[in-house]
Amino acid sequence: MNMKIAFALLSLLVTPLLALDATQLAAIQTAMEAAVKAKQAAGVVTLVMEKGKIVHHETAGMADVSKGRAMEKDALFWIASMTKSVNATAVMLLVDEGKLSLDEPASKWLPELEKVIVEGGAKPEKAITLRMLLSHTAGIAFPSRKPTDGAISLKSYVATLIKTPLSFQPGSAYEYGFGPTIAGRIIELVSGMKYEDFMQTRLFGPLGLKDTTFHPNESQRARIARTYKMDEETHELVPGYNPFVTSDVSVTHMPEPAGGLFSTAEDMGRFYAMIANNGELDGKTILSAAAVQDMIKPVTAGGKQLNYACGWQCNLENQRVCASMPVGSFGHGGAFATNGWIDPKSGIATVFLVQNVLVPESNLPKDVFQRLVMQSAGVKVKAPTPQKKAPQ
Repeated sequence: MNMKIAFALLSLLVTPLLALDATQLAAIQTAMEAAVKAKQAAGVVTLVMEKGKIVHHETAGMADVSKGRAMEKDALFWIASMTKSVNATAVMLLVDEGKLSLDEPASKWLPELEKVIVEGGAKPEKAITLRMLLSHTAGIAFPSRKPTDGAISLKSYVATLIKTPLSFQPGSAYEYGFGPTIAGRIIELVSGMKYEDFMQTRLFGPLGLKDTTFHPNESQRARIARTYKMDEETHELVPGYNPFVTSDVSVTHMPEPAGGLFSTAEDMGRFYAMIANNGELDGKTILSAAAVQDMIKPVTAGGKQLNYACGWQCNLENQRVCASMPVGSFGHGGAFATNGWIDPKSGIATVFLVQNVLVPESNLPKDVFQRLVMQSAGVKVKAPTPQKKAPQ
């Protein structure tokens, strides 16, 4: 072999393919420590993937203040509505196999959907589809909270959702709610597996997600970051209630396809890296590129363009969800201020994990984090134009 060619090949092997600015990435740690000091969070885990590789993974603050337990990189978090993107991906596994379709009547797999009525007693003018269920455009009403929530089976919970009249005609509007939960039940019916077993066997296992689960075991429970809220009188961070953290490992919460997962930054980073790479990770194809692109395509409802796709929030030119991320990027947030986001153009995925409820300015650290990541990649993100809040 020509010596020059040999040296050129060797340089490719030892030269990093990653081109993010190290100074900007290093600034993330300082910014997160400042956020903890400002009581915007008790503790934070941040992670950045670039083209399938971890280029940043750091922690700041505490996982449990009263016990003096520092935040660790493998801390578990309730990721809440970030689950919706994972659930939609599971649906697309069955779409790839020809067992489901996003645009056929979902009653083909869940016959009870043929019996739904619209509020006021009218019959649906259009059949509810999986695309509608996953994008919150089916009219599924947001359910009132009940003591039985989480205690009954997914089958029984979905039955209660379907019995409630639709808020609007399917496909005519948007209302954030529990359509994805119904889609999760359809996964059970089509696969013949319990929902959580399907997720483990078909998605978590193949992706190498070691700590993504609806039911944390004893070891994982010891790593759950505690939830915090701000005391209205003292303005100190104090423990907050998390309905998904049960009293002990033997007490389980119903697997909630719309928001029940626990996970770590590294696990979620692998998931987002797979999506960013059009369904492939570590040389393994999890999902087809066509399925990924169909899943992340924003929908319309009632003739209006939404910034929501099938289980994913999207940054459109005039509808920005994540102000620090560019147009064309997508991801999802969670109720306790967690967030995962992907910029497909640069191949960057960001994971921001905290456990905040009723903490003022909870989103500011996430915005700073994502801005520093994009700056490290040399991506200029325009400030969003002031507007009415878009659907999320």
